[in-house]
Amino acid sequence: GNPSIALFFHPIRYQAAQMISRRLAAIATVVCASSVSAFAPTQQHGSVRIANTELNIFGGLKGAFANDDDLGKPQNAGLTGGPKVNENVSINGKPVNAVVGQKISQVAASARVKIPYSCKNGDCGTCVVKINGRNQKACQATVPNGKCQISVN
Repeated sequence: GNPSIALFFHPIRYQAAQMISRRLAAIATVVCASSVSAFAPTQQHGSVRIANTELNIFGGLKGAFANDDDLGKPQNAGLTGGPKVNENVSINGKPVNAVVGQKISQVAASARVKIPYSCKNGDCGTCVVKINGRNQKACQATVPNGKCQISVN
């Protein structure tokens, strides 16, 4: 007959195939039995039923993503000590809130003081204001440390 059918039904190969299928069935039984508790919807504790919502498939990995206490106290991800505020800034005599290094154009806009601009690059000179008595371009100048009096014409 057909040689492939003869090879399939060969007694030794047939026994080996049965042995392999029995081992696979045994492995599957162990895996299923060990993970049955992972999918148990409830647990009985006395007369109270407690719902189990966790999957305990990986068991020992519960603490793998926990916080590490050896790292110390978590630090604020922002600026250390916060921004350096200059409380001595005024525009046309009106006190305003400003941060050291902030552009004068931004400080003036937040105080609703209009400054004319053309290029906003510092090329044209349209935005010249007086900062502590000196002419400077508002689009380029920044808030210094200490007293800062800004005069807009």
